[in-house]
Amino acid sequence: MRAATDVPVLFAISGDPVQIGLVKSLARPGGNFTGSTFLSLDLAAKRVDLLKDIFPKLRRLAVLSNTDHPGERLEWNATQQAAQKLSIEPVYVPFVGVQELDNALATVGDARADAMLVFPEGATMVHRAKVAQFAIAQKLPSMFGWSEYCDAGGLLSYGANQRATYFRLATYADRIFRGENPANLPVEQPTKFELVLNLKTAKALGIEVPTSILLGVSKTTE
Repeated sequence: MRAATDVPVLFAISGDPVQIGLVKSLARPGGNFTGSTFLSLDLAAKRVDLLKDIFPKLRRLAVLSNTDHPGERLEWNATQQAAQKLSIEPVYVPFVGVQELDNALATVGDARADAMLVFPEGATMVHRAKVAQFAIAQKLPSMFGWSEYCDAGGLLSYGANQRATYFRLATYADRIFRGENPANLPVEQPTKFELVLNLKTAKALGIEVPTSILLGVSKTTE
C-alpha cells in the first residue's frame, strides 16, 4: 500500500480487506484498492454441515488454521458455533506460516479427531498436496475451501469458484482502464460456489457418499 499510493490495485484475498485496512468498507473502498474477498462466514458453517452429512459419526473435528491471515478469528468463531450445534467437539490447531505447518499436522495427528477441516488460505494452498496426503494417511475425511485442494487429494471442498472470481476481476480492470475510480467499485464477494468431491480419496477412506451429497456435487475429481 505504501508503494502504490496512486496506482489502482486489484486484489483477491481469503480474508477481510476491511480488517487489514485495504479498504474503508466493502461497499465503498475509498482508495486505490478494490477487488474480491473469499471470506464468507456462512461458508464456514456449511463446510461443517457437509462433513457431518458425509460422515455421520463425526464427533471430534480438527480445525487446521493459519492464523496469519485476516478474518481467521471470525472464521474460527463461525466454525466453532456450527460444530457445537451439531454436538461436534472442534479441536483448534493454529499455526503461523509455512514454517509451522509440519508441527501443526503432527498436532492434528495426535488429536484423535474423526475428520479435519482446513481453512482456505495461501500457506495450505501452496502445500495442499502435503495436507491432503496427510489426511489420507491418517484416515481422516478432509474438508477444504477451494477445489484445488481436492485436485491434490482432499476429500471435499466447498467454496467460491476461483476462476469465476478472477474473471470478475478482469472486468474491474477493464472498467478502471475506461476511467472508473477504484474507490467507487465495491469489493465483491463470490456468488458462485461449488461442492467438489474426490472419488478416489473417498474410496481410499472407505466412505460411501450419501446420494444427497452426490446430487449436490458440482464436480468430482480423482
